[in-house]
Amino acid sequence: MATTKEGAVKAKVKSMLDSYGCYHFSPMTHGYGNSGIPDIVACCNGRFIAVECKAGRGKTTALQDRELTRINTAGGVALVINEHNLGDLAAYLTMLSIK
Repeated sequence: MATTKEGAVKAKVKSMLDSYGCYHFSPMTHGYGNSGIPDIVACCNGRFIAVECKAGRGKTTALQDRELTRINTAGGVALVINEHNLGDLAAYLTMLSIK
C-alpha cells in the first residue's frame, strides 16, 4: 500500500516520539468527535503535545487552527509539522528530555 506524503510525515513523527519514550496516539473521530482535532496527541516527560501533520505546502483548516489555539491556551503545546520542519519537533523533544 502506498503511503501518502502526509502519511510519511505522520510515520516519522510517531517514530520520533517513540525514540524519545513519549506516549502517543492518533485520535479517530469518524464523524463522532470534534472536527479539527490534531493528527497525533502525545505526552512526553509530563508535557501535553499535539501534532498536526502536513505535507509540502499543506495548510491547516480553520477548525484545526481553532483546536491548536485551544490547546496552546490551555498550556499544552500544539505544533504543525511537515517534512521540512521535523527538526523543530526533535529540538523540542530534546529540550524536554533534559533534566
